[in-house]
Amino acid sequence: MPNAARPANATLILLAALYCAQGLPSGLIAHSLPSLLRQQGVDLAWIGLLKLLALPWLLKVLWAPWVDRMASPRLGHHRGWILPLQGLVVLCLAGLALLDPDRLFSSQFVLLIGVLLVVNLAAATQDVATDGLTVRLLPERWRGLGNSLQVGGYKVGMLLSGSGLLLVADGLGWNLSLALLALILAALTLPIWRFDERTQLPFQPARAEQAFGPRLLLAHYRGLLAQPGMLAWLAVVLTFKLGDALGSPMIKPMLVDHGWSNAELGQLTLISSLAGIGGALLGGLLYARLGALKSLLLFGALQAAGICSLAVLASHGASAWAVYPLALFEQVADGMSTVALFAVMMRQCRAEHEGADFTLQASAQLILAGLVGASSGLLAKWFGYQSLFVGAGVLGVMVLGVVIYYFALAQPRREEPAAG
Repeated sequence: MPNAARPANATLILLAALYCAQGLPSGLIAHSLPSLLRQQGVDLAWIGLLKLLALPWLLKVLWAPWVDRMASPRLGHHRGWILPLQGLVVLCLAGLALLDPDRLFSSQFVLLIGVLLVVNLAAATQDVATDGLTVRLLPERWRGLGNSLQVGGYKVGMLLSGSGLLLVADGLGWNLSLALLALILAALTLPIWRFDERTQLPFQPARAEQAFGPRLLLAHYRGLLAQPGMLAWLAVVLTFKLGDALGSPMIKPMLVDHGWSNAELGQLTLISSLAGIGGALLGGLLYARLGALKSLLLFGALQAAGICSLAVLASHGASAWAVYPLALFEQVADGMSTVALFAVMMRQCRAEHEGADFTLQASAQLILAGLVGASSGLLAKWFGYQSLFVGAGVLGVMVLGVVIYYFALAQPRREEPAAG
């Protein structure tokens, strides 16, 4: 639907609220809790185990087909998953807000880990339903804008529960801070509560696999991989962000080696996150005009240039006047390229398979990028920061050849969305 009108404001508010809600638990676990736990004297080994709580986000691909296949007759398909799961997260946060933090961080630490695991499991499963709903709600031309809301909303949620929680924790205390977080999440539930999915997007089970049990997993993903050109597209998904994955983990270590303090790094993180949100919004608007191929090539080139430009800091020092322009440019380009990739991933999703199809692509991209990112420290140690950033930029340009190859292969089957 290349000429479809822009989605209604109510639709955009709904999607922004859902993705912001998903960012709240992630910011709490990834940014706030490590600092709060350490302040309470929790051992570093236990704090490190918080990383394992992210496993549901990697493993959700195993149960995503059931999210696509099962629907609530009363609440609707995706809404029938999102409402109960988001409500469960609200209850978990409210429950933690009622507990004594001194005991929670010591004798009840196992309880804290268990509750946070439930939170991540619920949030990861909800993400499958939210992505499926987004694909169905948005015409192809406006999926860039939808992914702007995804990237931007998620980052806003992380900032609220990460930096925001740390800012108010000393004044309000643990209990009131968590209660405030639960209230914000409850408020973000209102748009999906008011959304009448059964009328606007009725479930069509005849278009989904009829297999049940373990066979459903195999049937679902075998059907996706059998789509024309899907293997070539997966090559794009796996490689498009590799340059960024290789270089970005070493930005802060490089700045630390140049003498940056925690406060300076925190300020840079906040400002660059806001720049990334702006880049995501800009990328979504440009995607509607440029189409898929031009967006991937242009934003991918900017992404490669952004990460490569950081080599200047490694060789000529990291004064604030040099760091901020380059770091902000890198974050803007990262937001734009992420939006373009996610938007094209959405157009690969089949009807009534949207959630799991998108999840498989996202999981594949995340796993390989994680493995490449894990090697960045070793490569920086061997070759230095400057060589690492230059190499990451070169890699970012090289993988654009995979994009060109895929679209050359796909052009006879599917035309580009018309520019605005």
